[in-house]
Amino acid sequence: MNHTAFDHQRVQVSDGVELAVASTGSGSPVVLLHGFPQTHLMWRHVAAELAADHTVIMPDLRGYGDSDKPADTGLTYSKRTMAADVVQVARAFGHDTFALAGHDRGALVAFRTGLDHPQHVTHLASLDVLPTLDMWDVMHGTSAAVGFHLFLMAQPPGLAEQMIGATPDAFFGHFLDVWGAGPFPEDVRAEYLRASREAVTSIVADYRASATIDVEHDTVDRNAGNQLRMPVTVLQQDWGAALGFDARALWQAWAADLDHRTVSCGHFMAEEAPDVVAAAIRDLLKR
Repeated sequence: MNHTAFDHQRVQVSDGVELAVASTGSGSPVVLLHGFPQTHLMWRHVAAELAADHTVIMPDLRGYGDSDKPADTGLTYSKRTMAADVVQVARAFGHDTFALAGHDRGALVAFRTGLDHPQHVTHLASLDVLPTLDMWDVMHGTSAAVGFHLFLMAQPPGLAEQMIGATPDAFFGHFLDVWGAGPFPEDVRAEYLRASREAVTSIVADYRASATIDVEHDTVDRNAGNQLRMPVTVLQQDWGAALGFDARALWQAWAADLDHRTVSCGHFMAEEAPDVVAAAIRDLLKR
């Protein structure tokens, strides 16, 4: 399902890997990265809000949607590799610097892009995640059951792919149904299920990387005291109240110039409260 208001093209980001990229609008560039279990389509409302003043660039992450899904070598779905994809996509549109916003998995890619490529990322927004190391640190006790998928997909290759592949719509539909504040439009939900059903192996590889190579990369940065150098805005549900942590403090350790906002909508905030998300991005761009 292509959103008719978007232009669509394929961009080569590395040898043999192309990403499907949607775009709209004109002006200074803003790159938007989707989350799980979704595609660039999740940005349709926010993009419409931003397009009057900005070139809005929305790739399907490698392994998701209509982008290529290369076999995993251990580094293929590291956030470092996926961050390099983002820089290449922006470059293909003629932009060496850009603002960047990510939701869920896309926010982890955005975080790594900001750390690895600070000369390219002018502003950074993260929607409803914690950085990978902090995410693992706060998952403990029975309250961590909400993140069961993180542990399932962290297992060595084989079992998770077989289990999820046996009932993909039930698995991916679970998150679409329980993480949001209300149901998706039927055609949008069907598109997310189609895209995820066709990407089980690569989605698992993306999550597995967050329990392996991404932890290694983030640990090096944390031990070195590396921080995001650009202005950062974080929009987050109040997870801390449920899981017992101070989300603002965790983010502050990574981002000195931080605007941390707690939102009242569900996880899929770009679709549930696009005006709130678009306004936060506009505020970020003024800093």
